[in-house]
Amino acid sequence: MKQFPILYWSRKTRSDIEYQMARKVINNATGVMPDVITEDLDLETIFSVSPEATVYYPVFFGSTGWWGELLGGEAIITDKLIISPECQLMVIKSEKNLTHHEKLGKNQLLAAEIYPTSGFFKKMNSGIATVMDMLATNGGTILALFSGKNQNQFINILESTGNSYLGCIGRY
Repeated sequence: MKQFPILYWSRKTRSDIEYQMARKVINNATGVMPDVITEDLDLETIFSVSPEATVYYPVFFGSTGWWGELLGGEAIITDKLIISPECQLMVIKSEKNLTHHEKLGKNQLLAAEIYPTSGFFKKMNSGIATVMDMLATNGGTILALFSGKNQNQFINILESTGNSYLGCIGRY
């Protein structure tokens, strides 16, 4: 199985400037050119075979729901690298192999299922958390990813407005 570092790239690689820049940024950050996965990504298998691996996952402008597969798993975002205005790389590691520094990142990525009511949005302000991504469900709720610094404050606002906390998928 692949070792550290691994770049997941779901788009075509040929003549893709962002792909080339991503590889260069990873090489500059790690000193090693990454292995590349272009087929379906299975983080659980990667980390069970190579727990020390680091996966670089591109998030493109306008993409939604990319974070869903991290909920409930043992994969955690530990950093993000800006490639271009259109692309950033999320740095994903096995939760079991995080360093002390990686566990203390200030910006937390917090997922929630919310009812889109004015009461919730009045209470939730940018000092507590900002919305990073939202997906509507068939049940009338929204699955949302927030960035915030205080998980307890975030959970308190969610619970006081009848919404559900789904978990933290990382911090950087």
